[in-house]
Amino acid sequence: MSIHYGRNRLIVLEDFISDHIFSDMKEKPTVARKILSSNLKKHREKLRISQEKLAENAKISTMMVKDIEGCRTWVSDKTLESLAVALKTDIYRLLMPDTAYEDEINKTIRNDLESITQKIRQDIDLTLKNTLKLWN
Repeated sequence: MSIHYGRNRLIVLEDFISDHIFSDMKEKPTVARKILSSNLKKHREKLRISQEKLAENAKISTMMVKDIEGCRTWVSDKTLESLAVALKTDIYRLLMPDTAYEDEINKTIRNDLESITQKIRQDIDLTLKNTLKLWN
């Protein structure tokens, strides 16, 4: 998914988030702010940059970054895009709850384990066949 979104793509993203993540509209600002706050901080720390450096890179005020991380404010679509670019990530990753990442990671791990297990079984079968041939 590209970091640069047109207005229509942002509307679709907002609709998806409203329909699938926030079931109760009264809850939306609180939940959305917590998710954005957590993800913003996580991505910032991953890049080992300060709030001040993030603000500079995103061309917003340091106070705005502090308010977002403190769940005290929401952001415009332009600010969200600037933050995503500054954090070298996609917008949707800033808005997805941690459980979505965990589910994605768990699915990848399961697929990898299944693939490894299948390879081990094939190797065992081949070894057994070769061993039986030697005995006959």
